[in-house]
Amino acid sequence: MAGSTVSGMADSRSHRLIAACGAIIILLSAGAALLPVVDGAASAAVVGSLLLVAGLVEALAGKLHQQAKGLSALAGVVTSFAGLLFVFNPIGHFFPTATLVTGWLIVRSVILLFTGRYSSGSVRMWTLTSAAMDFFLAVILLVGLSISSLVVTLFGPTAEVVAGFAWILALSFVVTGAMLLEIAACERRSED
Repeated sequence: MAGSTVSGMADSRSHRLIAACGAIIILLSAGAALLPVVDGAASAAVVGSLLLVAGLVEALAGKLHQQAKGLSALAGVVTSFAGLLFVFNPIGHFFPTATLVTGWLIVRSVILLFTGRYSSGSVRMWTLTSAAMDFFLAVILLVGLSISSLVVTLFGPTAEVVAGFAWILALSFVVTGAMLLEIAACERRSED
């Protein structure tokens, strides 16, 4: 009996924790948007730290919500793994960083696509929107890499190229945070 009371309290707080996770990830997007002001050598460590924290927060939120828990947490784990690659192996060059982020976005979009298939209602819509946004951002990075390669080869990673990359990372975080806020709202409605 006591176990069910504790479980019931955890369930009634899950929407608040998921909302807090969404808010944290949106705040992390501000850090990603400020990436152009970070020294070039330190930018890989900053990107890695942002991805690591965002992934851990998203994995926690994924374990808390009711629909597609395993897949939702997996999206966060993949994000954390990408962050760990940056933290433990700081690349410091634009192309390997952008390539790793492009790969992360593609893998994450596939995971979110499957997560959306096992979700329902507005959770499905927001999860599929997040998957589409990450895929779209990966395509932008892929297209931008070919254009940027000439610019970076001739001039080094210019402020405009780094700023574009930073905005792509920030947009992914904003959409993920918004998705978690919607999931929290759905969880709250289901608990009422």
